[in-house]
Amino acid sequence: MQPLADIHRCFRCGYCKFTASSPSINCPPYLKYRFESYSSGGRLWLIRAWLSGELSWSQRLAEILYSCSLCRNCVEQCPFKFREELMDMVVAARREAIERGLAPSKVKEFLENLYKYGNPWGLAREKRGAWAEGVKRYEHGDEYLLHVGCVASYEECAQRMAKSLAKLLEAAKLPFGVLGELEICDGNEAYMMGEEGLFELLAENNIKMFRELGVEKVVALSPHAYNAFKNLYPKLSGSINVIHYTQLLDQLIAEGSLKPGRLEVKVTYHDPCFLGRHNGIYEEPRRVLESIPGLKLVEMERCREDALCCGGGGGNFYIDLLGGGPNSPARVRVREALATGAEVIAVACPVCLIMLEDALKAEELEGRLEVKDVSEILLESLKAGAT
Repeated sequence: MQPLADIHRCFRCGYCKFTASSPSINCPPYLKYRFESYSSGGRLWLIRAWLSGELSWSQRLAEILYSCSLCRNCVEQCPFKFREELMDMVVAARREAIERGLAPSKVKEFLENLYKYGNPWGLAREKRGAWAEGVKRYEHGDEYLLHVGCVASYEECAQRMAKSLAKLLEAAKLPFGVLGELEICDGNEAYMMGEEGLFELLAENNIKMFRELGVEKVVALSPHAYNAFKNLYPKLSGSINVIHYTQLLDQLIAEGSLKPGRLEVKVTYHDPCFLGRHNGIYEEPRRVLESIPGLKLVEMERCREDALCCGGGGGNFYIDLLGGGPNSPARVRVREALATGAEVIAVACPVCLIMLEDALKAEELEGRLEVKDVSEILLESLKAGAT
């Protein structure tokens, strides 16, 4: 834990609740609850008090700890030298809560399902590849393994992403395959929720499988998986050559393997936290969209480093401590998208897709605004160009 003086400075500052470019609240839990205890500084003050024995564990403290979506906005906005440790301190506190058996029931449920069934919902492992009917299974010698992840494997609306991307890679004649029911969760959420042992088990199983199959390059559909493969696996001596799918699409368009057709549509792009702030990937998704003739890309006031999180990170797409009510981050975000005059919110993350689609329904904006993945939009343009 940071020295008391640093935590005190953090708590008294509060700068990270907002953005550098505007006074808008950018911390997802603080945006929803509007209590200082839900801000980054307030949370760290409570964590320190709990770990030092000055504060007893409670259900409210558990909710404050796990409401953080680990969006990394606090790191982005923090003016202090210890900024890079802010998120790590939250994850470390969660590890302590897990070790003491104090995690909230929904967190325990998430992790138990992940351990027993390989996915947060406790659905059958055999159904993991049901979306991939007709999609080639990975074989030794294929250039790329397409890793789909839990959300796009099981959530029906997110399966659109996997299907669209597979069709694009087929159209580009790229040698690739999927693992289907053999795919293993990347473990990013297990790590972020504090269950390091489960993360290590999943990571080691993935590393072993990739080596046995001769996998040399991985295309990650999910930014969360991309983050795990790129930043967490090397800590286990399991370096993975990984690329996010928007980076690959950008390359395929640049080399002429994919030729977008005309699509008259106004689009605004939502930056996923684990793609943007965590890994600095901002331009490739935008270049893919801007390569489509007729498509007009408009930016929300908060974008790139200042983009508002959808509220689904850190397992919150399942434990749902940030959903509900007009101040939920996802509902605020779709209102910001509507203000641009866009017809479509483009996303590059299955978690963002399900969070923003639910928010559209809650805001009663269906028919005025759609949420589509970058690969869906690109595939539509290819089909338009072929007619």
